[in-house]
Amino acid sequence: MPLGITLREIIEELGGGTRSGAKFKAVQTGGPSGGVVPYYLANTPVDYETLAKLGSIMGSGGMIVMDENTCMVETAKYFVNFTKNESCGKCSICREGTKQMHRILKKITEGKAKLADLELLEELGSVMKDAALCGLGMTAPNPVLTTLKYFRKEYEVHIKEHKCVAKQCRALIQYRIIEEKCIGCSSCLHACPAQAITGIPGKPHKINEKFCVKCGACKKVCKVNAIVVE
Repeated sequence: MPLGITLREIIEELGGGTRSGAKFKAVQTGGPSGGVVPYYLANTPVDYETLAKLGSIMGSGGMIVMDENTCMVETAKYFVNFTKNESCGKCSICREGTKQMHRILKKITEGKAKLADLELLEELGSVMKDAALCGLGMTAPNPVLTTLKYFRKEYEVHIKEHKCVAKQCRALIQYRIIEEKCIGCSSCLHACPAQAITGIPGKPHKINEKFCVKCGACKKVCKVNAIVVE
């Protein structure tokens, strides 16, 4: 594709939209250390200078498209974990910086963080961009800084309300069986790897939160959509 083509043209026209068919939420450009660009900026032309202004990079030219079911905090944690493992360790700014970023993001996805942690992430990212010795350390904060910039409300909901908007962070969600819909087929009971579901055939089943590992196996096999994520 020629430089200057827009993100929207690549994703929606050439790519056919998201694979799931759900609403396009964001796109990460340039590989694991690229920034995340929100849907409302999809008319952005793809070139080095424009992407840099948004906090992203051209990088390898690759793109990862995310739909509305993607958690931006979990996304940032995933990519920081990758760069953390890729760090050569020579430079303490990158070596320790990626570790600390991952630690804070993990706290947020588990509902154990404070709002002050967001400022710490921004400060840490800024220092890494300025002081790291190589490109990996300089660009590693991009997924964190851009998701904080464009999806800060998601971070705040994780911290203030202990909820994940996208219902992806296991520590912040729970699975529940709607009794009125459940037909007692026991498909969920047999699919559960943790034996967290109880019930008898023909009667509504129940999920014991104490044992539920939130793997989603029950929801996948339910034929009457009686299982919801809250």
